[in-house]
Amino acid sequence: MSANSEVPLVVDLDGTLTPTDTLVESALQAIRHSPLNLLRLPLWLLQGKVAFKAKVAAQVQIAAELLPYCEPLITYLTQEKARGRAIVLATAAHRSTAEAVARHLGLFSRVIATDAGHNLKGSNKLQAIREQVGEKFVYAGDCAADLPIWQASSAAILVGVPAGLARKVKAAVPVEQEFPSQKGGLRTWLKALRVHQWAKNLLLFVPLLTAFSFTNLQNISTMALAFLAFSLTASATYMANDLWDLENDRAHPRKHKRPFASARLSILPGVGMAILLLLAGFALAFAVSVPFCLMLAGYLLLTTSYSLVLKSRTVIDVLMLAVLYTLRILAGSVAIGVPTSSWLLSMSVFTFLSLALVKRCTELLALQSQGHAEVKGRNYRVEDLVVLWPLGVSSAFAAIVMFGLFISAPETRARYATPELLWLVAIVLIYWLARLWIKTARGLMHDDPLIYAVRDLGSRLTVLCSILLVLIAHFLKLQLPL
Repeated sequence: MSANSEVPLVVDLDGTLTPTDTLVESALQAIRHSPLNLLRLPLWLLQGKVAFKAKVAAQVQIAAELLPYCEPLITYLTQEKARGRAIVLATAAHRSTAEAVARHLGLFSRVIATDAGHNLKGSNKLQAIREQVGEKFVYAGDCAADLPIWQASSAAILVGVPAGLARKVKAAVPVEQEFPSQKGGLRTWLKALRVHQWAKNLLLFVPLLTAFSFTNLQNISTMALAFLAFSLTASATYMANDLWDLENDRAHPRKHKRPFASARLSILPGVGMAILLLLAGFALAFAVSVPFCLMLAGYLLLTTSYSLVLKSRTVIDVLMLAVLYTLRILAGSVAIGVPTSSWLLSMSVFTFLSLALVKRCTELLALQSQGHAEVKGRNYRVEDLVVLWPLGVSSAFAAIVMFGLFISAPETRARYATPELLWLVAIVLIYWLARLWIKTARGLMHDDPLIYAVRDLGSRLTVLCSILLVLIAHFLKLQLPL
């Protein structure tokens, strides 16, 4: 039992009880609720912080049950409450938010929060604590704004406090407990950028490979810039999507661990990083060419439409994913000025439609195993599997048909020394796509087929085998008994 077990424990909310900032989250949700609120927010802020918090709270209500919490602190508070200790929530957040959190956790005997005319930050919070709790209290906080309250307390609880600030607190009052920061570092930022997803942008190189221009250094350097432009822009959209979809991600069995959903990264730095990446991506695209820059702008428009609206539309979402993948191939053609076969583009659409349906079926199978009925924010239900399954498999084999038409096209036969060898590539693709669907049926598929393909030895061998066969078909003239 702590030496201060008879002294009330006063706990901050933002950055302490939860690693996120509930006001910033509420403002983001208000914008999502009505994009016009983006224009209203500055006007509300001009009316003062109290009015701003009230206006935002009137627009949305934080889902307290979905917020990330500092679990070690929650465990400690639960133990202290069981010993009979009074625990008070004291926060600068709006009262409606604070009370929602208090109802969800069921730990607090009193809630002190911002309401009409009183913004409980810094000295205002200290005064309210003294009036409602008394002069003797232990305070749990996280930042420099809490220093005056710690200095007036009987003891401190430090949650994710920087070393320099922790030394100041320890010099002023005893420390009852200390909990490490839940914030992430470089590795977490790389995860938020989804650098592994940059592999998708290798599709930009398909026109370079199909035109067999990979010995042209100018084309290779152009494609390297194009790849980086698409990758930085894609990372910006991934971050924006994660910020926009916080609540749905937190309700997802795996996505709740994402950097922003788990609050290991803060929202405002994430917004700043997304803007910086977007500017850098378009600067590189402009260096490639104006037409390529326009292709990147088209990609951004489509992927933003997907994130804001289309991903919640049944079937349209997977069609849009297929289009976005194929757009990368078209963008590669524009970057180096070479045409791409319409049959190859058709094959791309069907292939990536099948992979998008693998993703949806995997999500639904996972939810089915957990006893859930639908994907939150996606408009898919478990019973949709009876339609999505055959649609995905048939799309895979439609892709093979398109590839067969590509093999038979006059331009293909003129470009390859032995085009008949490409039928072996078709067989390899049949094996690979069928294997993906079998793995999906067995519940062995990752919820991102790209990650599965990168990690899976069979998939890697399939890609290498296909590339080798394509090169042999192009360069080696064989007399086949066909």
